[in-house]
Amino acid sequence: MSREIIAILRGITPEEVEPVAEALLDEGIDRIEVPLNSPDPLTSIARLARATEGRATVGAGTVLSPEDVDRVRDAGGTLIVSPDCNPAVIDRTRERGLLSFPGVATATECFTALRHGADGLKFFPGFLIGPEGLAAIRAVLPPDAKTYAVGGVDPENFAAWIAAGATGFGIGSSLYKPGLSAEEVRRRAEGIVRAYDAARP
Repeated sequence: MSREIIAILRGITPEEVEPVAEALLDEGIDRIEVPLNSPDPLTSIARLARATEGRATVGAGTVLSPEDVDRVRDAGGTLIVSPDCNPAVIDRTRERGLLSFPGVATATECFTALRHGADGLKFFPGFLIGPEGLAAIRAVLPPDAKTYAVGGVDPENFAAWIAAGATGFGIGSSLYKPGLSAEEVRRRAEGIVRAYDAARP
């Protein structure tokens, strides 16, 4: 079963990325983002794309420009995640045939992103918007709009977010921090997946 969880591996190095990815896949997390402010991120994305071909959707986070989109695509990534709603980034992502997940916090940003073809909306930072904020915006969004809570989201509040209309989550530091072993990431992923499954209606 594919779960609506995007693993955010901020700070990971190319040497770590393959064993960590295998740990995530073993626990049922098959969407993996390497933020571009990580060490040598394009090398990590290229290694991920080769190692998990056909098993995972991989790409970049903190994508801020159309040129970043091109670099990620050239490295083999298919997922583009941004902290902001930049129509130029969304447009280039769609032109290159990649998946677009721009960051949003307001109804205006949500509808701008959707009009430009975003595949999902990244509500960021989640801890500022909160489930109540998502619920209010969700009421006016198209029913099929995919919404992901990112930032300050953890297993303890999955149920509240899902009740508010969240499709899924981007999980960063509660899943991976620099220096964690692949086995520790596996243990954390197991707990996150268990909590996610329990919170689904």
